[in-house]
Amino acid sequence: MKKRNFRWQLALYDLLVLLAVDLLLLVFYRSNEELSLGACLMHGSISFVCIFAARILGSIYQQIWRYGGIQCYIRLLLVDAVAFAATLAIELTLPLFVPIEKVTFSRLLSIASMNLLGALAIRMIYRYCFKCGTADTTYGKFLRLLLRIFAGDELIHPNREAAHKIKIAIIGAGRVGVTLAEELLSNPASNFLPRCFIDVSQEKAGREIHGLPVLLEDDTTLDALRSHEVQEVVFAIPNLSDEKKRELYAAYSDAGYKIKVYDYPMMQTAGGKRYVRDFDIEELLFRKPIVIADEKTGAFYRDKVILITGGGGSIGSELCRQLAKMEPKQIIILDIYENGAYDIQQELKIAYGSKLDLQLEICSVTHRKSLERVFSTYHPQIVIHAAAHKHVPLMEKNCIEAVYNNVFGTKTLVELCEEHAVERFMMVSTDKAVNPTNVMGATKRMCEMIVGSAGVWGTACYSATRFGNVLGSAGSVIPLFKRQIASGGPITLTDRRIIRYFMTIPEASQLVLESGAMAKNGELFVLDMGQPVKILDLAQSMIRLSGVGGIEIVETGLRPGEKLYEELLVKTEDLDKTDNSLIFVEKDTPLPKEELERRLAILEKACATGDDEAVRRALKQVVPTYRSPEEVNANADQAAEMREMATV
Repeated sequence: MKKRNFRWQLALYDLLVLLAVDLLLLVFYRSNEELSLGACLMHGSISFVCIFAARILGSIYQQIWRYGGIQCYIRLLLVDAVAFAATLAIELTLPLFVPIEKVTFSRLLSIASMNLLGALAIRMIYRYCFKCGTADTTYGKFLRLLLRIFAGDELIHPNREAAHKIKIAIIGAGRVGVTLAEELLSNPASNFLPRCFIDVSQEKAGREIHGLPVLLEDDTTLDALRSHEVQEVVFAIPNLSDEKKRELYAAYSDAGYKIKVYDYPMMQTAGGKRYVRDFDIEELLFRKPIVIADEKTGAFYRDKVILITGGGGSIGSELCRQLAKMEPKQIIILDIYENGAYDIQQELKIAYGSKLDLQLEICSVTHRKSLERVFSTYHPQIVIHAAAHKHVPLMEKNCIEAVYNNVFGTKTLVELCEEHAVERFMMVSTDKAVNPTNVMGATKRMCEMIVGSAGVWGTACYSATRFGNVLGSAGSVIPLFKRQIASGGPITLTDRRIIRYFMTIPEASQLVLESGAMAKNGELFVLDMGQPVKILDLAQSMIRLSGVGGIEIVETGLRPGEKLYEELLVKTEDLDKTDNSLIFVEKDTPLPKEELERRLAILEKACATGDDEAVRRALKQVVPTYRSPEEVNANADQAAEMREMATV
């Protein structure tokens, strides 16, 4: 049985207020209507029963009034309004059954109003004493004495619990910031204690919200934060411009404050929960993430059995999070690496419990027998293929493994989709498949050919989705730079001229899901990814925003298979539009089944030799756009020089 922490002391004080009001308005008040002692007792008893019954049923005495905000006061107002209505109804109907001296409506309203005002006054005084009672001043000591006398021993030291909490300033005195403050103040178990708001609005500055002052963001803010003993700063203003966000981050970080952000709620969070987290520095470096998935997309995946290969990886795990919100019938996480798969399984179990049918299979996409068992057991309706070897330099040294895993793993999955009547197959691809200069990119381009060809002869609906570098994914440059900055440097760059397209993990995952839902068959989807980012600028920005001085940037030389400039993914004039203005379809002519099988046979024969160089030559034969990085980079340098000369 749930324990109800009933505040008897507060109820007693409300009773004293009621007695005082009844004495004043029923006994001592003299008007045209003189009431007998019996009538006073009768009317007083009616108001007592109605008021306290309503407050008990309305859980007024279970609230924590030391942090009471506007919601608490509104609840008390509504509860007492119900009590007055009940009192009025009884006063009108009771004379029909019992002889009783009548009381005027104005007197009944006065009794209800005075009781409400008295109850509000007690709570406001209590909250004020708790907030302002200190041992520093005579006035503060007086307030503490009032708490000791009227509130009991538990509040003799009202600031004791606050001493062990992290004192924070909340940037944003709007709806989100106020919600955060309310949640923290009303939760005794919270580790954070709000001390003030910071806002850029002149209108809000100088006011108080829930007893917390609103500071104007200006040159005096840092001094004010020190006076409020603030230890950390929390961003709670979602609509703040990227430029202003970077400015504030730099200012407070340089001043020594740890920066956090309040998610309200974030798409990235399983179950859409709210929480305070550390500020990811990459949030300040790029454009605001694009929210792609819509209600139509969610409806498409609802009540479906969905298999996700590579479900424990960076993209795969986020796909699981996004799909979990869409109420699928079942999600099957398939991955060869058990750690990542286990982590996302536990995360979703905690977030959704028994509401989500979640299965985990440890299996390689190269093991056909194991895959057949998975397909036969679960009968997936949708397969999302995110499993792949993606590390460019490593795949240059392991060509055979890259072909087996990426190419033949995709081929096996397509065949099983046909054998088991899968409705839809969606593959995750990469910008490195565009005019590839490395083994990884060439294998992914071959995968796109497999999917495109299957869209012609297969019975399932096939599609591939191509995007650029993903922020925060395993092996990406951002985590590497973070580690290097944390260790004091230097930051290592392969080449200062390198530029890349970037998107967030949620963006990439939402793109895959929406494009897969809109697919008709055989499409190769690409995203308008905006402007590319120079990696040197990225490194310099991260150093500046980290607040760590003396970090050097060292050039180490291009890695095997590495491009200076990624191909521009979207040239809208060469692409077909979709219903989403950010998603396009590349005009890619699918290979006939016979031609695809011929190219796969070439690769298979080369892999059988066990010679990586033979496999690399075979890849160049079956992927005509596969060129050496030296050739591509030389052409890129020439193009860059021509652009510079044109601007002079």
